[in-house]
Amino acid sequence: MSDEPGDDATTNDVPDSDVDQMDDDGYDEPLIAEPPHPINWNLLSAEDAEAEWLELNRWVDWLRHTYGLPASVIPPAWHMHPELLWELSALHLHWLCAYDPDQNGSAPLGWHRDFADARQRLREWVAACGTRLDHDRPTRQTVWPGEEPGDPIEDIPIIDRDAEFVEFVMSDVQARREAEEAFYRDLDPDTGEVS
Repeated sequence: MSDEPGDDATTNDVPDSDVDQMDDDGYDEPLIAEPPHPINWNLLSAEDAEAEWLELNRWVDWLRHTYGLPASVIPPAWHMHPELLWELSALHLHWLCAYDPDQNGSAPLGWHRDFADARQRLREWVAACGTRLDHDRPTRQTVWPGEEPGDPIEDIPIIDRDAEFVEFVMSDVQARREAEEAFYRDLDPDTGEVS
């Protein structure tokens, strides 16, 4: 199977998600064996977040290679920017649904039409947030009257994208795990109320 944009793709065409052992020739089943569904990144448990991060990262890597997308559309630190995360997550869900075997035969064409629109939005958000191929910075926030000014924004070099992604995911998962533990620690087992 070639990686040409016109080829029909399935979830089996997405490369293995193991960041340390990325195999350009190997394709595996999705990490998450369930029907496609919208992902609310704000509500994921630690375990679900880890699986979703790895699955989305694998698909984004496949997408950028398959379509030859530049860093102005999908930068290496896309995961650090919620606006890029939500867009790419929605695009991934749309792709999964469009290429579902039970889907209408014209669904992939609809996905490609929507992908063109999404690429334009991604370009705009990448330009606005300031992340680039070799460095990243937090997205600038507009301070409204009466709000405290934010910390100065500095560029951070991207040295080893894969290692930095793994560190980011581990940190996110740990923060979610701590929030879950705090919630259950404060939960009264008799009443179900949080103290």
